[in-house]
Amino acid sequence: MGETGSASADGKLSGQFLDAAIGLLQRVRDEEGESIGTAGELLADTVATGGRLFAFGAGHSSLAAQDLVYRAGGLALMNLLTVPGVVGVDVMPATLGSALERVDGLASAVLNCSPLRAGDALVIISLSGRNALPVEMALTARSLGVKVIGVTSVAYTTATKPRHSSGTFLKDHCDVVLDSKIAVGDAELSLDTIPAPFAPASTVVTSALLQAVMATAAGALAKRGIEPPLLRSGNVDGGLEWNERVFEEYGDRIFYRQ
Repeated sequence: MGETGSASADGKLSGQFLDAAIGLLQRVRDEEGESIGTAGELLADTVATGGRLFAFGAGHSSLAAQDLVYRAGGLALMNLLTVPGVVGVDVMPATLGSALERVDGLASAVLNCSPLRAGDALVIISLSGRNALPVEMALTARSLGVKVIGVTSVAYTTATKPRHSSGTFLKDHCDVVLDSKIAVGDAELSLDTIPAPFAPASTVVTSALLQAVMATAAGALAKRGIEPPLLRSGNVDGGLEWNERVFEEYGDRIFYRQ
């Protein structure tokens, strides 16, 4: 049987979204290669010198942060830095998380109670980079001697106003900035029959961007003669035993098992 008009239209939209995501990934590959390399080397330096790795994102940006933690094929030393109420959309009401991102002082309180210390590295993911929480987190972390990798859409810095009291964005307080190239509003498609743009791609692009950084870090460690502390899938033979060895060797730098 032939496709209906509705099914055909839906298929066209799905293809347009995938093409848009592929286009963004190609831009990241072509335009952010140097920054990805720098970020990977920074993480490798941190691992090699005994530092710990952390990742943070609020709301949907937390998805890319969580994708780095306790992940088969990923670095075992990557820990999730959590802020109650803003990691994911499981808090009720979900809008509370958005409100907390705009609260001055919250990031400093969280970092003061966290295990971060000088010599560590922190990946901060914020699509807009304009809210108080990611800006203050980057500022405070660097003041503590922590290296900061910011993942954001630089386009927001010219199209929106910052919400932190300093009048700055996340990108202004990072050792390395990775630009996800996502358009302001994070919606890749539009139709005359639909009043709002739709189909966000930030999660796809940001996760891929960060996995490229992780791959670079693993390669950089191997090049130095250091076995990268990688995890294997627990669903393949020998995976659990492999992971237990890594956990034992690096237990003092892994916080998600405590």
